[in-house]
Amino acid sequence: MHKVSLKPRFFHFLEMHVKRASSLTLACLFAAVITCTSLVSAQKAHAGPALVFDNESNQILYAEDPDQLWHPASLTKLMTAYLVFEALKAKKVTMESKLVTSKTARKQPPSKIGLPVGATMSLKKGIEVLIVKSANDVAVMIAEKIGGSVKGFVNKMNQTAKRLDMRNTEFYNPHGLPHPNQVTTARDMAMLAKALIRDFPEYNHLFTLGSVKVGKRRMRSHNDLLRTYDGADGMKTGFICDSGFNVVASATRGGRRLIAVVLGAKSTKSRRERATSLLDHGFKTYWWKTLFPINLGLKEMSTVSASPGKMRKYVCNYRPKKKRKYRKKKKKKLKNVKNKKATTKKVVKKKPVKKKKVVKKKVVKKTVKKGS
Repeated sequence: MHKVSLKPRFFHFLEMHVKRASSLTLACLFAAVITCTSLVSAQKAHAGPALVFDNESNQILYAEDPDQLWHPASLTKLMTAYLVFEALKAKKVTMESKLVTSKTARKQPPSKIGLPVGATMSLKKGIEVLIVKSANDVAVMIAEKIGGSVKGFVNKMNQTAKRLDMRNTEFYNPHGLPHPNQVTTARDMAMLAKALIRDFPEYNHLFTLGSVKVGKRRMRSHNDLLRTYDGADGMKTGFICDSGFNVVASATRGGRRLIAVVLGAKSTKSRRERATSLLDHGFKTYWWKTLFPINLGLKEMSTVSASPGKMRKYVCNYRPKKKRKYRKKKKKKLKNVKNKKATTKKVVKKKPVKKKKVVKKKVVKKTVKKGS
C-alpha cells in the first residue's frame, strides 16, 4: 500500500508557494516551518487519501493525495441524493411519489431494506433510508424512478459529475457496490459535498439524521461522528473491501463550516479518529494558513494515479497468524481423536472370538477285589 510521509509533502508545498510570495521575510518563513514541523510530527502517516477544507472560502486546510483514485463505495449515494434533490426542485417528483421494489432492487446485497417485489415506499422515506441505512435496494428503486432505468440514471450521474467539475470520477451504479471502474478522489468527493450544501440547503437536515424508522424497525446511522463530534452535521459513510472505510464528514462551529474527506481507513474506529483529527486541525487558527491559500478547485497538489488504491488485504483478508495456527492445530487434534476412536472400534469388531478349551475329566476305574 502506498504510504506517504507528511513532512516531505508539506515542504514541497511550502517551496512551491514561497516562489510566489517574494514579500515574505526570512523570519516569517522560519516561523511557518517551525509551526508546521511541530504539527506534522504530531500526526501519523496514513495509507488512504484525506482532505479538509473551509466550505465558505474553498480553502484547503490540509490535503494528502487529494487526487489519488479510489473506490467511493457508498459515498456514491451522495450523488444519488443530489439527483433526487434536482428532480424535486424541477418538480418531476414529490416527496410523496412512490418507489416500487423491482426484481433488480430485490436482488441487491446488503445493506438493504429487503422489501418484497411490488412493495412501495414514499420518496421521502426512501431518501432518509438511503442516507441513514445506506440501503442498496432503495438506491436502485430511486434510480429506476428518476432515471427510468439504472443505466439511464447512471448516465445522469456522470453528466452531473462533469458539470460539478469532478474530473476524476466515473460512476457505474447508483449505490457504490464493487465495480472495478467506479472511481473517485478525495477532491471530487469534497466538490460534491460542497455542491449538496450550496445547491440544496433545504435538504441539508437529512444528513444530520441519526436514525430512521421503517415499519417497526429503527435503523441507526453508520456515521458515528454525529454522536461523538461536537458540531457534526453530516454527511455519509461508505465501505467495501477494496475501498476500506470512507467518510465525508461536515461540522460547524462558531458559524464556520468545514468538510473532511477520509478514504481508505482500516476500521470504523480509525476512520472516525482520522476525520476527527482533520476537523480539529481545521478549526484551529494557524496564521500561515492565510499566507499560502490553496483553492479546492485548483490542482496544485495533483497526485492522480493510474489505478485506484486497494485495501482488501488490510480489511477483509486479514487474520492474526497465531490464531490461525492455533485453530489448525486444534482441528488436527480433533481429527486424530476421531480416527483413533474409529480404528479401535473396527479392531474390536475384527478380533476373532476365542473358543473356550474343554477340559476332559479323567475317569478312574476302581477295581473291586473279590473277597477271600
